[in-house]
Amino acid sequence: MIKIAHPIIGREEEQAVLDVLRSGVIIQGEKVEEFENKFAEYCNTKYAIATSSGTAALHTGLMAMGIKEGDEVITTSFSFIATANSILYVNAKPVFADIDEKTFNISPDSILEKITRRTRAILPVHLFGQPADMQAIKEIADDHHLYILEDACQAHGAKYANKKVGSIGNTAAFSFYPTKNITTSEGGMITTNDKGIAKRARIFRNHGQTKRYYHEFFGYNFRMTDIEAAMGIKQLEKLDTFNNRRITNARYLTEKLKNVKEIEPPYVMRNVKHVFHQYTIKLENGQRDRVSRKLNNAGIGTGIYYPTPINEQPFYKKLGYSAKETPIAKDISRKVLSLPIHPLITKEDLDHISRKLRKLVYKF
Repeated sequence: MIKIAHPIIGREEEQAVLDVLRSGVIIQGEKVEEFENKFAEYCNTKYAIATSSGTAALHTGLMAMGIKEGDEVITTSFSFIATANSILYVNAKPVFADIDEKTFNISPDSILEKITRRTRAILPVHLFGQPADMQAIKEIADDHHLYILEDACQAHGAKYANKKVGSIGNTAAFSFYPTKNITTSEGGMITTNDKGIAKRARIFRNHGQTKRYYHEFFGYNFRMTDIEAAMGIKQLEKLDTFNNRRITNARYLTEKLKNVKEIEPPYVMRNVKHVFHQYTIKLENGQRDRVSRKLNNAGIGTGIYYPTPINEQPFYKKLGYSAKETPIAKDISRKVLSLPIHPLITKEDLDHISRKLRKLVYKF
C-alpha cells in the first residue's frame, strides 16, 4: 500500500526520546526550551512557545492577542475544524470568507466583504503547505487595525515573498501531528515577534500561572513534554530535507499529469515556497469519489481534505451557519483529491500513481 502519509522516525529521534526518559525529567523542561529556541530561529521570529497540540496553539494564540466574547474573527471554511473551533473556544464568532479557486486559500476580496465593526482579527490558513496571500491580507489588516493569526499547521518551512510563514502575522500556530511535515507525535508551537503576546501565551498554556502556584489569569494545561520536544529537535534538523523531497515529488507528479485535461494539478503562486503537506488535485465532472475509491482498491492511498466545509458541518449548521456563504469552498470540497508525495515516496511509486490515475480518468 502506498500510504497518503507516513511519519519518518529515525534512530536519532529514538535515542533522543530514550535520553529524556532516562533523565527523569519528562514534562516541560530544558528540551522544550531548546526546541522553542531552535524553532524560533528557524522561523526567524523572536519567540516560540510550545503547546500540547496545534489546536492548543491556535486557542492560546487567540487568547494571547486578547480576542474575546463579542469579537469576530474572519477565517476560511475550507480547513480542518480546529481552525474555526479555536475561535469559539475564546467565545468569539467565526466569520467565514470564501476561498480562491486556484490556491484554495482564503480570498482577500472575500475578507474585505466580511469586515464589520466587531472584526478583531483575520485567521488565514496556509492550506496544504502553500502560504495564503499574506501581502494582501496584511494590507487589509493594517487598514482596519486587525490582528493576524497565521494557521501554519500545514506549512512548516513554507515561505511567502522569501519570508517564513509564522513570521508574517502578529502570531502563528503550528502543529506536529504525525501526518505533518515534521512530527512530535502530538504537539504544537506558537511563533511571534511580540513580547507581550509571547508572555501571555506562556502564562495561558500553564494554568494562568505568573509564578509557581500563583494563578493570576485563567489558563489551561497546554504544556508540551520533553519527550515530544526531544523528538521535535531532531525532526526540525531534517525539515528542509523532508520539504525538498516533497517539492521534488510534487513537481515530478505534476509533470506526469499536466496534459491530462480531466485533472487540474496544484496551482503554485509565483512568490511562494509551497512545502506540499498535501498534493491536492482537482477532478471535474463528479468523478472524485469514484477515482478515490478505485485508487484505494489498487493500493494507492488518497485523502479528501476537506469533503465538507466547516460551515456545512452539523454542529455549525446548528449555530446558524451555511455553506451558501462560501460557494467556492463548497464547490471545491466536491472536487479535491490528495495523492501521496511524502518523502518516502519513490519515483517508481509516482509513475505507478500517475499511470493508474490517468487510466481511471480516461475511462470515466
